[in-house]
Amino acid sequence: MPFCSQCGNQVSADDVFCSRCGARQPIAPKPQAPVDPLSGITPRTASILCYVPAVGWIAAIVVLASQKFRQNRAVRFHAFQGLYLFVAWLMADWVLRPIVWMNWGAGGGPHVPLDTIVKAVLLAMSIFMIVKASHEEAYSLPLFGELAQRSITEN
Repeated sequence: MPFCSQCGNQVSADDVFCSRCGARQPIAPKPQAPVDPLSGITPRTASILCYVPAVGWIAAIVVLASQKFRQNRAVRFHAFQGLYLFVAWLMADWVLRPIVWMNWGAGGGPHVPLDTIVKAVLLAMSIFMIVKASHEEAYSLPLFGELAQRSITEN
């Protein structure tokens, strides 16, 4: 039970003025429910964001951690598949690229390094999946789609 801010008289929480001195009572702010930062994002948009090259992994992690998409299997599928595409990109960049460039001098003539081809294929897969996700299709990429399906069923 609150008290008057001027005279200390006991007032109810609904009183605007004190019954003894007539002083206006401060209005206590009503607690607000926390705002969901993903409230404005549709499942389609969330799925598309998971495939954006170089930053889609952030969207995928946010989608997988969010309460909003916890029961949406299609969006979670896209999030997992986008993460696996990003991991493949990292492997091409951090593992395949140094191997190719160490052996570059022994190969001789001009040619396109294997890591560049792999990255181009991964970029094409990301663009393809952005188009599929924009049409709300859960297309399963070879290897990545199977891993994504397993990840969904394990959760």
